[in-house]
Amino acid sequence: MSPKLPINNAQTITDFLNLHKSEISEETSDESYRFAFDDEAFLARRETIGIRFELELLKPEILLKEHGIEHTITVFGSTRFVSREHALELEKNAKTPEELSTAHKALLHSAYYESARDFGAIVAHYNATQDNKSNKLHICTGGGPGIMEAANRGAFEAGDQTIGFNISLPREQHPNSYISQGLSFRFHYFALRKMHFMLRARAIVAYPGGFGSFDELFEVLTLMQTHKVLPIPVILVGAGYWREMINFKRMVEFGVIDEADMQTIHFVETAPEAWKIIKDWYQLG
Repeated sequence: MSPKLPINNAQTITDFLNLHKSEISEETSDESYRFAFDDEAFLARRETIGIRFELELLKPEILLKEHGIEHTITVFGSTRFVSREHALELEKNAKTPEELSTAHKALLHSAYYESARDFGAIVAHYNATQDNKSNKLHICTGGGPGIMEAANRGAFEAGDQTIGFNISLPREQHPNSYISQGLSFRFHYFALRKMHFMLRARAIVAYPGGFGSFDELFEVLTLMQTHKVLPIPVILVGAGYWREMINFKRMVEFGVIDEADMQTIHFVETAPEAWKIIKDWYQLG
């Protein structure tokens, strides 16, 4: 049997844009004569992946600087949580036992949505007391629904700037409506998106979530463990969830991490507790 190793195991930009091979072949003079920077077909080739990496790094970096944003608090968490208002509506409209069960779960999880919303508002109220832009901390999320929407919403409703780093997905995820104008970004590459999560982050606040939240959380912890970034507070909201999902204590006992690796991790239950850790860490007024 011949080995069936894939030539490429990633979704390329040509796959994502559904470009046929003939659309990037550039066989006519009209096509080949275009400026390279104005030629979408050329920029979508596999060989230009490095250029696309650079562009995804540069665009948000330049625009965030133009908006005077130097410091962020990055908030992670499940896309599946909804507001209490939405959960109550689901409960009211439930017609089957399955729908009622789903509504009850949504109502339980809505406490995290409302907490993230409160946290966004707390940060925004702090920013309102600061005249110097370099002292402000802005809410930054993945730009989608759930906890991301809630944190953006809390800050947005309090009149503050909020940032969303969205990502292209097979089932397209649209930016939530609580991201400030000019601060909603779209990425194709997770690596570049995660880099931007960290470039200005002065704290990480993680609510219960799934694979994506765990991926982002452990990337942050690894960067600090390996001294690629300065230590920042990593705040896990919902201690019961996090301690059940990840037995950090057992990892220390087993010898795969050190007790020192736990010094930046804080378990809290409420938005004010999360803010107090950040406030004390940076001695904010």
